[in-house]
Amino acid sequence: MKLWLIYALLSAICAAFVSIFGKVGLTSADTTAATAVRAVIMAIFLIGVVLVQGGFSNAAEIFGDKRNFLFLALSGIAGACSWLFYFLALKHGQISQVAPVDKLSVVFAVGLAVLIFGEQISAIHLAAIILIATGGLLLAIF
Repeated sequence: MKLWLIYALLSAICAAFVSIFGKVGLTSADTTAATAVRAVIMAIFLIGVVLVQGGFSNAAEIFGDKRNFLFLALSGIAGACSWLFYFLALKHGQISQVAPVDKLSVVFAVGLAVLIFGEQISAIHLAAIILIATGGLLLAIF
């Protein structure tokens, strides 16, 4: 199995637990405050990972290139907005509906990758993207 696929599957499994733990944690919590607490915990955890891996020596590469830093900052803002809306959706909806609709981000990401980066997708990939979109929308409607 390819390394990227292993990492992608681990990401999906961890994301599933984000939904489960988040839904329980939002029972009586404000979604914005809960998102902020989650972000602080994530930051502390990730700083610990970077420290263990000795990655802070590479921080100059991120901060030294203004374009890289700008787009990483924009990515962080987009991620924060995504989680604010995701937690709001979880608070008011069922995981079995919210999570699949959230995964429509795959459809949007592929579309943007084609438009912005000129990435090519095969017919089978296009069919799969259409199935993902259809499935997400069906779960949202019914």
